Amino acid sequence: MDSTTPQRRWSAPCPNCGAPVEFASSASASAICSFCRSTLLREGEALRKIGQSAELFADHSPLQLQARGRHAGADFTLVGRLQLRYEGGVWNEWHALFDSGKSGWLSEDNGAYVFAFDAPLSEPAPASHTLVVGAQQVLAGQGWRVASLTLVTLGAAEGELPRPPLPKAGEFLLADLRNSQDEVGTLDYLSEPPQWSVGRAVRLADLAMSGLREDSEATLASRAMACPSCGAALEPKLGMTKSMVCGQCHAVVDISGGAGADLEHYAQANGMEPQIPLGRTGTLALQPNGKPLYWQVVGYQERCDLPAPGDDDEQTFWREYLLYNRMEGFAFLVDTEEGWSLVRPLTGVPKPAGGSDVEWQGRRFKQRWQYAAKTTYVLGEFYWRVQREDRVQVGDYESPQELLSSERSSNEVTWSLGRKLDASEVATGFRLAPERGAALARDAGALSSGGGVLRTIVIVAVLILVLIPLLRACASDDCQSYKNAYGEASAEYQQCRRSSSGSGVRPGYTGGSWGGSGSSGGGHK
Repeated sequence: MDSTTPQRRWSAPCPNCGAPVEFASSASASAICSFCRSTLLREGEALRKIGQSAELFADHSPLQLQARGRHAGADFTLVGRLQLRYEGGVWNEWHALFDSGKSGWLSEDNGAYVFAFDAPLSEPAPASHTLVVGAQQVLAGQGWRVASLTLVTLGAAEGELPRPPLPKAGEFLLADLRNSQDEVGTLDYLSEPPQWSVGRAVRLADLAMSGLREDSEATLASRAMACPSCGAALEPKLGMTKSMVCGQCHAVVDISGGAGADLEHYAQANGMEPQIPLGRTGTLALQPNGKPLYWQVVGYQERCDLPAPGDDDEQTFWREYLLYNRMEGFAFLVDTEEGWSLVRPLTGVPKPAGGSDVEWQGRRFKQRWQYAAKTTYVLGEFYWRVQREDRVQVGDYESPQELLSSERSSNEVTWSLGRKLDASEVATGFRLAPERGAALARDAGALSSGGGVLRTIVIVAVLILVLIPLLRACASDDCQSYKNAYGEASAEYQQCRRSSSGSGVRPGYTGGSWGGSGSSGGGHK
């Protein structure tokens, strides 16, 4: 038999419909019948129905059952899948069965992937109520940081699984922890004691995957839906999209529930037109002198900082383009007053390096800024649920050539690493017209360089056009209703201002080996 052919070791008829149910591993404890979707428990040489799996949420993951790959020198096959739901949408956990019989999990993480394996704990797992986001936690003899705490439910399952999926277990907690060795650990509180797994980030290209799923126009068409604000057609291009902006009325629509669900939405004020058009494809390298990769602009957002009361610092703003590559996942192209950068979320977390500095993989980063920020305008599609005026606490760090950033909400901390880009690299990579390319160089150096009077006039004009609407959005009064009702000097209005200034929470995603993602640009100020 061909070595690439999965070894079928055991088969039995489904007790509900009689269809054959095959197991690639004699150690697998459960499977989902592909015909009637019965959840089956293996008992000796027979199968027993223990439940019914819901229909899978249609997505556009390139992964599918029976796809093959190679990890750490060992061949594996994807034989099962769990689909987990949380407040922000759905993500997949793929059961990877190695030819040796070992099981692992290939999981979505921040628009990329993590390969994780179940691991023993020599000590009792911490009680779920004792975990605090951002806090230090010692587990399995290592120091970890709690990155996210997420309540999830099992949405659906398919294929062969090492443990029964227990579809009626209800809501349970997943805790993601990360360390400075670029690892992510997950505590799964569905079982007792909690299940512990440890993984690392992987690239699909490095896994030498075969049998990947091709894009399906039929599947895309099945997700088409009407904008709940104006009725225009919404046609998401990416299966992992959780929020998208109507191209006609610019309402932000939550589509995490899929077609047929009640689509929550909100209107937003007009922002700027992106300088790099949505849908444009270009090439940028993730590392200096690295291989250029093809990226497509799928989303755009405008953000600003929120100075605390009495802070004399000028308010700043920046813009972020969400980029997508089918094999690499997502990246953020960030446009600030000081220039451009290309950043991606990290799997691990930096470690303290004395004072307010941090260290990542032997490189020291100095803290530059700490501030609150909010999103004021979005366009396109996003793989997280965009909330009105998303807010987060940001810390920016830098080394001579790299940028490091943390973003914190109530239930999550994410870190991102990036490199600085010259505006000309962005213009060339995305094949922008000369007049557009000149407008990208908006930092102070560009205005003082010898580019000629005409160039300076063009750049100043662009600055004016960009600054006015962004500053108007950032300066909007979140407490306007109190001001209108009670007056500017009222206790109600002043209390609202004290409560909202420089704070607020952006509902997050589940990170680690389990999940979805939020906006994590970096190097903003």
